[in-house]
Amino acid sequence: MKIKDTGAEAVLAKLTEAGYEAYLVGGCVRDAVLHKPIKDIDIATSARPEQVIQIFPRTVPTGLQHGTVTVLMPEGTYEVTTFRKEEAYEGFRRPAAVAYISDLNEDLKRRDFTMNAMAMALNGEVLDPFGGQADLVAGILRCVGNAEERFGEDALRMLRCIRFASTYGLEIESSTWQALLSHAHLLRHIAMERVRSELQRMVEGPAPARAVRLLLASGLLAHLKTQLPLPFEAWLAWDDALDAVSALEHQHDRWAMLITLLEVPADTVRAALQALTFSRADGTAVAGVLALREAVAAQAEAPDPAPLERVWKLGAVRRGEAAARALLRLLRELPQETEKRGELARFLQTVAPALVRRGETWLKEVPCFSLKELAISGQDVAEALGRQPGPWMGVLLQELLERAALGEIPNEREALIHAAQAAK
Repeated sequence: MKIKDTGAEAVLAKLTEAGYEAYLVGGCVRDAVLHKPIKDIDIATSARPEQVIQIFPRTVPTGLQHGTVTVLMPEGTYEVTTFRKEEAYEGFRRPAAVAYISDLNEDLKRRDFTMNAMAMALNGEVLDPFGGQADLVAGILRCVGNAEERFGEDALRMLRCIRFASTYGLEIESSTWQALLSHAHLLRHIAMERVRSELQRMVEGPAPARAVRLLLASGLLAHLKTQLPLPFEAWLAWDDALDAVSALEHQHDRWAMLITLLEVPADTVRAALQALTFSRADGTAVAGVLALREAVAAQAEAPDPAPLERVWKLGAVRRGEAAARALLRLLRELPQETEKRGELARFLQTVAPALVRRGETWLKEVPCFSLKELAISGQDVAEALGRQPGPWMGVLLQELLERAALGEIPNEREALIHAAQAAK
């Protein structure tokens, strides 16, 4: 077995020719063993950082404090790290210090799970001192050595445990699972951006429903550094709908469906995603879908409800075409026939069927969704009305946009100017 990467092979060859040991390690070896696509390639060597820099003409000292040098090759960049042993950990996340060693097995011993503690030589030989291949064949995820020590060293490993188990379809070995449960409280020491990164990878992965179920069973979400105003236990009531998440391709859609099932206001979602360090764009994309559903549901249940077509078109203009199309994708996957009670269940039973049937057609009828698509500008309006620009302009343009979107006036310059003059 070999990883077909000429750049990595060249790095291993040069280190070996210089008299040092060098191996591919970690995830790239794991994925090669599983015959999965290789992503990042990491290299471990007995050469010290200064020796690596001396061997290769182009390097970047990206992590000298941890023994890592990035080697620049024509084929790409490769992180080369000296065999090391880690001393006591600080903050349940990072080692206080590292010591360079010459023993590969000792280097592999510090890693999290057996499947990540394998190495591959230049000739393709796999070195597997902790039984990672056997665990993969058995479908088991197991910590290297003592699981309580591994999670006590780095609490983020508990989230990685759930991500790996869901991504690779593995059962978590019993002592590893028990150690995770007993150390769950340590997650409060982990920065929220690290948590968010792991959660995103779970949701983007091939089995987000299994990841969610493992998160609920572990209780980890109750121990975040910043408590989130989200009732995660509500997922239990929609367990049958969780499997539909993987049918959605984009991570924004998946997050929107998962959070929709929690039945919390869009403003609460925005605050939670901000606390999770989501980017503004990601948070807006997800919360916008929920806000649109809220608006449509509120109108549908109003004492004197407006026609659904009008409500849907206005909602798409106010929340964005992207949010409207994302909501339709969610509704196509969520169960419309359900025995559950509550506002979301009513929406799925009463409003969702009509939107699934007609929503796409109604969107195609909308000539413009944003002010950029409106056939006149603020300057056109100001000149036509002989007024100085001010807050009034935005209000008037939005009114014209919505009327044009509903087909009440054509999205044409002269017609819009006439309507603006009439509204003066």
